[in-house]
Amino acid sequence: MNIQSAINKEVFIPRDERMLVAVEVWRRKRKRLSILLSGAKAEYATFICVSVTNTRPHQLLITKVKRFGGSSSFTRRSKWTVEQLRQVNGINPNKDTPEFDLGFDNSVDQWVANSSAEKCIFIHILYHACQTYWVGKAGDMGKTGKVCKMGRQGSAIQGTPDEIRAGPSGSSTRSASRTPQARRKNYIPPEQTEFINCQSKLTRDACTMNLVIYRCKAFLNHMKKRMVANQNRSAGRGQPGQRVTGSTVGNVVQRVNVALGERGDRLTRAEDKTVELMQKAQQFADTAHKLALNYSK
Repeated sequence: MNIQSAINKEVFIPRDERMLVAVEVWRRKRKRLSILLSGAKAEYATFICVSVTNTRPHQLLITKVKRFGGSSSFTRRSKWTVEQLRQVNGINPNKDTPEFDLGFDNSVDQWVANSSAEKCIFIHILYHACQTYWVGKAGDMGKTGKVCKMGRQGSAIQGTPDEIRAGPSGSSTRSASRTPQARRKNYIPPEQTEFINCQSKLTRDACTMNLVIYRCKAFLNHMKKRMVANQNRSAGRGQPGQRVTGSTVGNVVQRVNVALGERGDRLTRAEDKTVELMQKAQQFADTAHKLALNYSK
């Protein structure tokens, strides 16, 4: 079981929620304190999770989960609704970077993910979850308005002219019938989450292939870190009758970096090719639509 499945099983399923994505993060610090990052990160691990409730009306939630050193269990620390999430800042709209900011009503959290790929996966899923949530919210408001309108029409049909001209009771009936409309006019929809400095490939509709590519990059980065950690442990223990030098470990790490870099380049070229094919497909669709309009005339 991977770590995201463990978080979902332990933290969200018992609360009748479904986790959509989780990213391991730590807070951004000044460069002069960067040497302390590894020690601070070893004390506990922090995860920012996006989840949705199973009960209706669905709620989209952002939750901070921690796992302290020496423990295998996860602890929910903070929780916000999507209405409280004012802004998501991707920091750099032209480059994959691991830094991002989450702006809430009264605070702004500055985070760094394990890798740029994991951060891109998080923002991609969060963006589309927000879009789905707000579309559903607007649909619910439209249904409420239709119900209120039908109720007012039914009251008007049932009432007779004498009842409408009635004294205080008639006026109270009319005021009661206006109440849903007045409430609807006075209702101010919450401000939607703003996504700034985010790459367009993360916030457009046809980006399923991008998500697959980022998942591959995240997996490769995870494997790279695991291989480096295993090499470091082997170098620390040493082998009887065998001498392990720093240059040997460095050569292994260098070869791994080169291999992963080549794979990353191939994935990037595949991503660019996908974007080019999507643009050509859109041009073909536009041309076909124009031809269909000309022949229809």
